[in-house]
Amino acid sequence: MKKRIHFGFLLVYSLVSYFSLGSAFYLPGLAPVSFCEDGKGGEDCQTAIELFVNRLDSVESVLPYEYDVFDFCKDVKEKRPSENLGQVLFGERIESSPYKFNFKQDVKCKAVCTKAYKKGNQEDATKLDFLKMGMQLNYQHHWIIDNMPVTWCYDVEDGQKYCNPGFPIGCLVTTDGRAKDACVINSEFNKKNTFYVFNHVDIRITYHSGASEGWRGARLVAATLEPKSIKHADEKNPTCEGGNPMEVPGEFDSDVSVVYTYSVTFEENNDIKWASRWDYILVSMPHTNIQWFSIMNSLVIVLFLSGMVAMIMLRTLHKDIARYNQVDQADLIKLPSSKEKSSVLYEDAQEESGWKQVHGDVFRPPRKGMLLSVFLGQGTQIFIMTFITLFLACLGFLSPANRGALMTCSVVLWVLLGTPAGYVSARLYKTFGGEKWKTNVLLTALLCPGIVFADFFLMNLILWVEGSSAAIPFGTLVAILALWFGISVPLTFVGAYFGFKKAAIEQPVRTNQIPRQIPEQSFFTKPIPGIVMGGILPFGCIFIQLFFILNSIWSHQMYYMFGFLFLVFIILLITCSEATILLCYFHLCAEDYHWWWRSFLTSGFTAVYLFIYAVHYFFSKLQIIGAASTILYFGYTSIMVLIFFLFTGTIGFFACFWFVNKIYSVVKVD
Repeated sequence: MKKRIHFGFLLVYSLVSYFSLGSAFYLPGLAPVSFCEDGKGGEDCQTAIELFVNRLDSVESVLPYEYDVFDFCKDVKEKRPSENLGQVLFGERIESSPYKFNFKQDVKCKAVCTKAYKKGNQEDATKLDFLKMGMQLNYQHHWIIDNMPVTWCYDVEDGQKYCNPGFPIGCLVTTDGRAKDACVINSEFNKKNTFYVFNHVDIRITYHSGASEGWRGARLVAATLEPKSIKHADEKNPTCEGGNPMEVPGEFDSDVSVVYTYSVTFEENNDIKWASRWDYILVSMPHTNIQWFSIMNSLVIVLFLSGMVAMIMLRTLHKDIARYNQVDQADLIKLPSSKEKSSVLYEDAQEESGWKQVHGDVFRPPRKGMLLSVFLGQGTQIFIMTFITLFLACLGFLSPANRGALMTCSVVLWVLLGTPAGYVSARLYKTFGGEKWKTNVLLTALLCPGIVFADFFLMNLILWVEGSSAAIPFGTLVAILALWFGISVPLTFVGAYFGFKKAAIEQPVRTNQIPRQIPEQSFFTKPIPGIVMGGILPFGCIFIQLFFILNSIWSHQMYYMFGFLFLVFIILLITCSEATILLCYFHLCAEDYHWWWRSFLTSGFTAVYLFIYAVHYFFSKLQIIGAASTILYFGYTSIMVLIFFLFTGTIGFFACFWFVNKIYSVVKVD
């Protein structure tokens, strides 16, 4: 026994190690860019380094805004790189910046522009108020150099260093003298009811030289910066050493002039390879190291618990089937005499209790079979989409370096997987004896996607009203509708056509004409307690990963542990299946044959626990304020809960469907 446990632990540890290492590989397909000094490059070696700016976001607000909205310095020749569908849906708005420099040419305190705000000018007051709002809510810049985030690295507790892929606009010291957020980094930020703008950045670019490896030029492997607040005495000839911080008073009672400057230094480091240049960002993510052992423990516990459940089920079922078949054989060999009839009938009544007793009703079509088949078709579509997406992510194709690739891949796969959805829905609906095939295929193609799109459209209206950069352009909405009705809906019809052409799924036993009466049930075998208990174990194996996923969505941290996520995905499949089968077996033993909807809802109830956890996360981890941000949070969370409900419910249903078919096909029925 000890050897088995030791072997199982080594197997799990090996899988986790493999996936975690695999997730650290750099995205294949993105070629590195070589940089050379001015006059020493060729066609394949660039001199100018472009700095792009992305949207600004905050942990205190769900509303991101474009760079230009905050009245920062703009590029004269503004250009936007092409954005994929995922970037548009996530609200990324990348554009060029006025920060220009060349490779290996250090820049010291160079002025970019001056923004002046005149007292009494309403337009200037509006711009300055919006800038103050950004500092009050801790909005953060996101800059990009060579497709790599420019990070702000600083020391945290326990002597560790955290590299943030963004840096704040500025900070606020409140009226009670409390330094908020980034103001704690400088003791000079101490004036009450005052905003301090970070108008200067010291940029440090680290490169890997190719001279030692026989190739020309160099490749950028790190880009860091340090934001500073400096009030420049001479706007035309600024000096960035020392000086007072750039203050913006809480009350706009005097003219304000902000000079934006930057410095750039280059540093050679041949120890860092280009393929691993994201490591210093990802490794420094908070809580990552702490959670490794927790994830390992939860995975091992769930695996062994699943093994125990499977072992108990197999042994118990084996005894049931052997007993039932043995009784049938004895009845065939020996017929009772008139004197023995009463005692034999009593013994048969004892032996015939249990799940075999309901063999004539267990495959009776469920109520609302149309809706159940539609849910299962959509759940199948989501399951295949999730599996392929996570598998590609494990291979490195959807790493953080390939911006928007994860969402683009998910949307495209969902559109192309309409055929399995239509096929599964039509085949099950025909098995349930349904005849309204047109209604079935229309609901499969339109019901759940329609709910998601309606929710998404309402959230988008709020973003439009608030002027957020996350608002999807009208053209993109039209493109999404075109993908839905032009590709997904026709493919769903194709799948439904083949599903209805196939014969109904043949059941192993016949269904009686008259339904059997269900005996009085105990508390634990009643539908609601069983459904509520069924979602606890699946949720227990995902809540740690759920914390990281919610952090990446709402706290703007990069998620890269796709190896762990794929492993947890497999564990979730096993756990949902076995928990549903176990409860289904108990209900059948209690002679309750209504298992169709119950199998779907038992594992699907995991989505309710997910929603409860999201509510807890909102109140305990986030600092979101404002009605619009709150509505957006719960609106997008509702979409995630619905998708997860269909996904987990489908897993539980098909596991239970296979189990019920299996046990009634091996037991002998008169």
